[in-house]
Amino acid sequence: MPMKPETILGLSRKFMESRIFLTAAELDIFSLLIRNPMSAQEIADKIQVTLRGITILLNALVPMGLLEKRDEKYYCPADVASLLSEDSPTSIMPMVMLTVGGWRRWSDLTEIVHKGTQKARPLVFDSSETEQEAFIRAMHAIAYRIAPGIVATIKPGEAKRLLDIGGASGSYTEAFLKASPDMYATLFDLPSVIKIAQRRLANTDLLDRMTFVAGDYNKDELPAGHDLALLSAIIHQNSPEQNIELYGKIYRALQPGGRLVIRDHVMSPDHTQPASGAFFAVNMLVGTPGGSTYSFEEIRAPLESAGFVRIKLIQPDEQMSGLVEGFKP
Repeated sequence: MPMKPETILGLSRKFMESRIFLTAAELDIFSLLIRNPMSAQEIADKIQVTLRGITILLNALVPMGLLEKRDEKYYCPADVASLLSEDSPTSIMPMVMLTVGGWRRWSDLTEIVHKGTQKARPLVFDSSETEQEAFIRAMHAIAYRIAPGIVATIKPGEAKRLLDIGGASGSYTEAFLKASPDMYATLFDLPSVIKIAQRRLANTDLLDRMTFVAGDYNKDELPAGHDLALLSAIIHQNSPEQNIELYGKIYRALQPGGRLVIRDHVMSPDHTQPASGAFFAVNMLVGTPGGSTYSFEEIRAPLESAGFVRIKLIQPDEQMSGLVEGFKP
């Protein structure tokens, strides 16, 4: 189909809805309206903003489906509130607020393309442990929904000792242990993240089958003696050189015959598909010194250099759902 002027102009304006939504998130409008509908004047008084500004913003949120308006009062639909209220256990607001930071990073894209990534800004909350915990919890709200399906595709089989590298809140560790009653797992992550995972999993019946090890996979060796390793949503943060070093550490942590499974974007050879991966590579450009998304060949070759064999793609990528496996001889 030929590209039309309207299509190109539409692309130039896509930022508008995003900016409206992100401003509403920054003002915490959705938490404010979770219990009671309010008028524009009531909201303006409550959060100390201008009546004109908040009225225009609220009205724009209605056709986006994020708010409803009846009798000059604004309502937050239940399904929206469950995802966007800070008080909801399924809230993804910390991830949304990460995108607020992304707006600032992406604003530097032209300069970064010109001059390189010296202006790259951090991707994760690092100003406080509270923000970090909120971010990890938000990732769990997404991961726990998809983890059982990923584990079913991986087919852990007779594996008995799982190493979950950068395992965050333990969403995938939990899914593996539920799928394999005879499996034990080691969750490896930064010390502050390990504490979060321990608190979240403290009341589950899986704790006696889990070991928590604090460390930094970019600096430390990984705990040894495992027959299955999971590297989920990690390699895109790293440069190719960092991944080569990490694959070597994983190889040493596995027993002979052990299996590594990588979950991440797996790009087409020309790096244009899937589209989500091509866009995500830009996020890595503006947020990391050397991260990117990688093709299967770019994953396979360094795995082979590290000693892995029988490397294959076991699930094509759609939304960071690509799965690549390799074995230690």
